[in-house]
Parts: sequence; structure tokens; C-alpha cells
Amino acid sequence: MPITTCIFDAYGTLFDVSAAARQAAAEPDFPQLRDSWIELANHWRQKQLQYTWLRAITGAHADFWEVTQNGLDWALEATGLNGDNELRQRLLDLYWQLQAYPEVPAMLKVLKAAGLNTAILSNGSPAMLDGAVQSADIGNVLDDVLSVQSVGIFKPDARVYDLVGARFGCTKNEVLFVSSNGWDAAAATGYGFITAWANRANEPVDRLPWTPRHILSDLTTIPELAAG
Repeated sequence: MPITTCIFDAYGTLFDVSAAARQAAAEPDFPQLRDSWIELANHWRQKQLQYTWLRAITGAHADFWEVTQNGLDWALEATGLNGDNELRQRLLDLYWQLQAYPEVPAMLKVLKAAGLNTAILSNGSPAMLDGAVQSADIGNVLDDVLSVQSVGIFKPDARVYDLVGARFGCTKNEVLFVSSNGWDAAAATGYGFITAWANRANEPVDRLPWTPRHILSDLTTIPELAAG
């Protein structure tokens, strides 16, 4: 069955999650970040994801913005920058303005020109996702932005992936699901989607019961995969 619907994770897939720390480090007000922004960005992302998994397992769901702040606070302490409220606030402000990866706008335009459904499926809260979509100026090439907030649990719970069929009326094997998180792409494979892992960091494949159908270095070739 041909692909009718292309679904994208947001953070790390369409939007560069390191952009907030990188930009703050380049600003004259935050010289303390110049030598540690990469470490801080990595800690921030790692803890943000870990907290979603722990909250899902324990049934302690929270808005993704709360989780994002919790992850940042841990990262700031781990890098010796806790207590710098001005830096903390700047990083949080920048997270609402994340840059899209360079290939994203053109790739989405090709998918829309081909008549495919396009959407985001993300742990992000609706307000956060709206901010990122507007900042990247890609709203005109997305049919919808789906948030886990509507089901009250984070990925990779199957109820999150269920949102795609409910919204677009498509079968699982009509969906190309794209994520930069290997665990997300693997879980979506187990769910029944055709999957592509955008392995931007050239990481090893996660040792899980499922593996992504396709492994890519970026999103440039997604239209080709969707076309079969």
C-alpha cells in the first residue's frame, strides 16, 4: 500500500534542540556558556527524554514544558551554572524559537506538492509546538500538529501513535513515521508504521525488539522514501 501520510517527531527531528544553548553561548551576556554549551545541551536533552520515560512509567504525566524546565535545571547544576537565573531564562526563551534543520522547509514542500498528508507527532505541548512551527515558518506545509497532551502520556506509548490514524483515517502501513530518536522510530516500527530514523549523530542502533525500516543521516531523502 502506498504512503499517504508522513508524520514527524518535532524536537531533534525537525527542530534543532541544541540551537538554544548554541545561540545563548554566542551572545555577549553569557560568556560562562561558551566552553560548556555543548555539554549543557546534551545533558538538557538527555534529562528531558529520561523524565518523559519515567513519568510515563509511573503515571506522573506533566506538561512537556515542565519536563523541559526540569531537564534544564539538572543540566545547569551538572555544568556548574545553576543559580544563574538570567541564563536560565534566556535558554528557556530561546527554546520557544528553535531553528529548523536546513533541509526541513524544502523537504516538507515537496511532500505537500506530492499530495501527501504531513504532520508533527510530538511530546511537546501544543503551545510549545506552535511556537516552534511559527518560528521555523513551516505551518503552511503541515496539515496538523499532534501533541501527546491530548492522551496524557508520553511516547512511546501506543496511545500516542494511535493519534495518527484517528486524525487522518489511514492504516498503519500508509504512514511513514520519521524521528531522530532511535527508540521512537523502533517503537513506531513495532506499532506498525513504516519508519525512518534520522540518525544525525551516527549513533549505534538501539538494542530493542524492533529496528527502524530506514536509517538516514538527515531528512533530505524523505520524499523519495514516501514515493516508494
